[in-house]
Amino acid sequence: MYTVIGTSQSRALRVLWMLEELGLPFRHIAALPRSEGVVAFNPAGKVPVLIDDGTPITDSTAILTYLADRHGDLTHPAGTLDRARQDSLTQFLLDEFDAALWLAARHSFVLPEEMRLSAIKNTLRWEFEHSQKTLVHRLAEGPFLMGERMTVPDFILTHCLIWALSAKFPIAEARLTDYLERMRARPAFRRAIAG
Repeated sequence: MYTVIGTSQSRALRVLWMLEELGLPFRHIAALPRSEGVVAFNPAGKVPVLIDDGTPITDSTAILTYLADRHGDLTHPAGTLDRARQDSLTQFLLDEFDAALWLAARHSFVLPEEMRLSAIKNTLRWEFEHSQKTLVHRLAEGPFLMGERMTVPDFILTHCLIWALSAKFPIAEARLTDYLERMRARPAFRRAIAG
């Protein structure tokens, strides 16, 4: 059985949701970043941490990719053009969505107050809106990013869009608003967010 460390208000939500979609049993420890229970497995203090057979795996994207590959679901096979497109979308989301949101969070509450640059958030909001326009051109027809099949980048995008709303980063593209509504309505998502 897997163990997931991290609260559902963090990037751990991505992992909890994937495990729910896969229908796999897991134990959830809702530990906060940098808490003793996290630092024991990840010296950086970041969540999530997935424990598999006594081995900690860190970084939500690495965990998602590992779980999808290991269970042969929610991904395209390695070495295929579909997997290359999937990995390209994953990297785009990490570079353009996740990075902007994380930098805004750092300058809102993570960094010491004297190191924060609140004005940077205006630039990050602009970049986030511009990135949405780029992403919409990459969306396939269908309910998911790549079309009819849910894959790793769907977990990342959904989490980033939720994070954006809480950070007051507007979702300017109607297709992304509709997409978020569909993802949030999924039973596995609702179970994960409640955990």
